[in-house]
Amino acid sequence: MLEQRRRFGPELRRLRTEAEMSLTRLSARVHYSKSQLSKVERGLKPPTPELARLCDTALGADGTLAALVPPPVTAQPLDDIPGTTDEGEVWLMRLSADGPSSFQSIGRRHLVAAGAASVVSLGLGSPTAYADGTRLIDSSRSLFDHLRHLGQSTDPGLLLPTLIAQTHSVRDLARDAGAHTRGELLKLASRYAEYIGWLVQETGDERGALWWTDRAVELAEAGGDRDLAAYALVRRALVTFYRDDHVRTVELARQAQAAQPPPRIAGLAAQQEAQGHALAGDRDACTAALDRARELLERAADEPDAPLIGSALNDPVSMITGWCLHDLGQPQRAAELLDREVERIPAHAVRNQARYGLRRALAHAQAGEVDHACGLTERLLDKVDTVGSATVRADLRRLLRTLSRHPAHPQVRELQHRLANSLHTVPS
Repeated sequence: MLEQRRRFGPELRRLRTEAEMSLTRLSARVHYSKSQLSKVERGLKPPTPELARLCDTALGADGTLAALVPPPVTAQPLDDIPGTTDEGEVWLMRLSADGPSSFQSIGRRHLVAAGAASVVSLGLGSPTAYADGTRLIDSSRSLFDHLRHLGQSTDPGLLLPTLIAQTHSVRDLARDAGAHTRGELLKLASRYAEYIGWLVQETGDERGALWWTDRAVELAEAGGDRDLAAYALVRRALVTFYRDDHVRTVELARQAQAAQPPPRIAGLAAQQEAQGHALAGDRDACTAALDRARELLERAADEPDAPLIGSALNDPVSMITGWCLHDLGQPQRAAELLDREVERIPAHAVRNQARYGLRRALAHAQAGEVDHACGLTERLLDKVDTVGSATVRADLRRLLRTLSRHPAHPQVRELQHRLANSLHTVPS
């Protein structure tokens, strides 16, 4: 890794010289200062992945420079995060009177050994109380759709206790139901668990997110659905994507597609693969994956109605294309596309507005449109604080770093304090 970084400066100078481009001209292209570029070329300052991709585009280097900036080493390898648990697991949820809550899964043996000061038994009653399986499935599905809708406009910590309790209830209802109802309820419980995994990732807990994703796969398979295992690979690819690990992102996304899941899951996997290629600076592979994703997701529109997996966007491929263009070092094109797509996000989808709106602001900032980027960001910060998303805050940190390259800009100085406050706001 150190050797790769040592090679970056000389390689940047070589490519720039071959392109007959001065440091001043390259600075104007990538919107980094001439002094900072000079320090990077001389090995006095390490390059960032963003700078490498911008220089690749400006110099037509096709990812050569991006390949010399390896992803950061994370504290815990992804494969070390545990999967299944024993059948004797017990779910413990603590709900504090003043708001904070917590969840823990432990073995039944450990619970018995520890004892409990006070336990309230919540029985489900007799199976005859829910003999109408169709109504039970429809009611549970309706509640799931409602909670997903609510999840677009609230902090994950406020919604997770309800989702966890409902997942447990649906799983237990399935236990005493008839064969058809049991299968449908278990599959629905798996969608609850998968959505919990996403919200747990939004709190910044990768380990917990993948634990819930594994629970979702177990529930789906118990209900006869073997396809969610492929989507679990997509979810892991999303975690590696936020770690800037393009190699593992592409590997996991391709494994998901190789399992030949239904078009919706395959299309989401192709999208994730495209994002991995964009991080690597591979424009052709990214474009091919995006084309494949569009074709698959268009086919998915004809699939039977089922609980939604993935984000609800009018045109997800166009939105992700904008995201990829930014990561490919083409911020101006990214900004133009994201301008159009962000305006199509409905008013109630606050989480999506914050996520893709920040990407839009980041693209404008990278393109040197600092005033416009600051204006867009100012209008988004209340939404960022509302949804309490760790993944959104990751983009907020990138935006702050980008704007910090313009310390003398009046709007940047005014905004920096507010950005710092949003980054240090702790989700509920």
